[in-house]
Amino acid sequence: MLTNQILPNWHDESKPRNTGILDAAPPDRHPLPADNADLVSAVMRAQLTGLKALIDAILTLTAATVDSVTTGEPTDPAAAGVSVVGDTLHFTFTIPRGTDGAPGVAGPPGEVSAMDLAAAIGGTSSNTNSVANLTLYVSDPPQQMEVQAIADKLDELINALRRV
Repeated sequence: MLTNQILPNWHDESKPRNTGILDAAPPDRHPLPADNADLVSAVMRAQLTGLKALIDAILTLTAATVDSVTTGEPTDPAAAGVSVVGDTLHFTFTIPRGTDGAPGVAGPPGEVSAMDLAAAIGGTSSNTNSVANLTLYVSDPPQQMEVQAIADKLDELINALRRV
């Protein structure tokens, strides 16, 4: 609260002057000290006491947190909000997404689906690691059971190469 009071001019008792006493008013709203005015300790003390009261009233903040970041439309302006809850600053942000640009250069292939994989390997042979070597000594002339063992191993190989 700003009150006006007539205080005597300390150098010239015959000329009173209008001066103010500051009671916790913000510094940009008080008229003292006037340009080229004599300083009065009571007035200065009142101003400093008022400023101290304002400083003491300021909250002490000990933390800050970002509560949300959202993507807005390209035509929306960026926005930020702040609030104080207890001793914590809480921020919110809205950031516009960019407009769609021109298509870029094709990149390397990505994930392959099971259908794509089946189509790609459909014409290739399967893994033959499960087919054991044929450890057979063939006599001259071959006997029927030796030829049959060769035929059985060939069938095993052909079945291993097939994709089912």
